[in-house]
Amino acid sequence: MSDMIAKATIDRRLAEIITPVIEGLGFELVRVRYMGGKTPTVQIMADKPDGGIEVDDCGTISTAVSAHLDVEDPIEEAYTLEVSSPGIDRPLTRLKDFDVWQGYEARIETTELIDGRRRFKGILAGIDGDDVLIEIEEGTIGLNFDWLSDAKLILTEDLIRDVLRSRKDAGQIDETQFDAVETVLDDEDDDTATPAPREN
Repeated sequence: MSDMIAKATIDRRLAEIITPVIEGLGFELVRVRYMGGKTPTVQIMADKPDGGIEVDDCGTISTAVSAHLDVEDPIEEAYTLEVSSPGIDRPLTRLKDFDVWQGYEARIETTELIDGRRRFKGILAGIDGDDVLIEIEEGTIGLNFDWLSDAKLILTEDLIRDVLRSRKDAGQIDETQFDAVETVLDDEDDDTATPAPREN
């Protein structure tokens, strides 16, 4: 299990429990995070193997995972379960993500300093074995996947256009429902979330 999918010990425990459930439904776990605080939250990000998860899919996952967590009971206090899509400017948590999204701009952070820096921004250039390739100003470099602490696509017009086109081609967007498509660029995730309050 990659630390990018599940960072903390509780996240890894949750991932062990919910991954078989999510995969059994035909989806993939992208990320899981337990957020403590006044109202603890379990945030699950999932996708279809070929992308394009829908709101109804999130609801299906939420129902199945909730029932499974009731049995396993890994969290003692009451918490809220949220299931969402990765969004357009998605986090990159698995080695294959860096190959799938080759050609798009991304931000990558490493756990340790690499040549005096931990943050890299550039165009993804695929993978080479266990190395993630990224084109930065100095040229194309390779970063071992195990060195990474965080990675995310950057929201660009090209990314938005290509993602929307792929969804349209897959029949997930009906253009007759829209008068015009407006592009909004910001730093927020464009996630579809299905919150399911739970009481243990």
